[in-house]
Amino acid sequence: MSRKESSWKYADDIVVESPTITAARAHAIELGVESVSPAIGSQLAVIAAATGARSIVEIGTGLGVSALWMLTGAPEATITSIDTEVEHQQVARAALVEAKVPANRIRLITGKAADVLPRLNDSSYDLVLVDADPASVIEYVEHALRMVRRGGTVLVPHALWKDKVADPAQRGETVGDFRTLAAAFSASEAVLVALSPAGDGLLQVTKIAE
Repeated sequence: MSRKESSWKYADDIVVESPTITAARAHAIELGVESVSPAIGSQLAVIAAATGARSIVEIGTGLGVSALWMLTGAPEATITSIDTEVEHQQVARAALVEAKVPANRIRLITGKAADVLPRLNDSSYDLVLVDADPASVIEYVEHALRMVRRGGTVLVPHALWKDKVADPAQRGETVGDFRTLAAAFSASEAVLVALSPAGDGLLQVTKIAE
């Protein structure tokens, strides 16, 4: 294991996950659903807390790991989570209820994000997490930037896509899309951008201009 890999493992290992998040992660592993790493999850919580998030949208519910982490940082927030898998959402809802998130602050929408996102209001959300269908990541992030308020942040896990994005020898549409995202936003004066290398990468895009 290289020093860099050791550092990444250390960043995961020092995170203490709550019993509810641990259980949700275990369910995800059982069902073959990929969740954000503990290091990325803890970053989601820190960003949610630092932004004072009150209204969160999550594209890709999974088994609730990301939602639980974001609500750890922003316990008073309302979360709207979109996914095509109703069974997964039922498990995620149970995890959120177990974590004592009030039912009136949980809004789960079953459907394709491409159909749901156009119906969500402009400049109305503090935080949007994009973690679904890598082939549509550019489309989803464009919607997310429309939806967040000025000062709001869009978060894109897996932005290094299995460590392929940084390797110029790697090709493929998904790798190219993540490279395009990082390059385009870094050149934009309307946002501030940071790319964390922890886990599988976390692209953070904060809107500073309409």
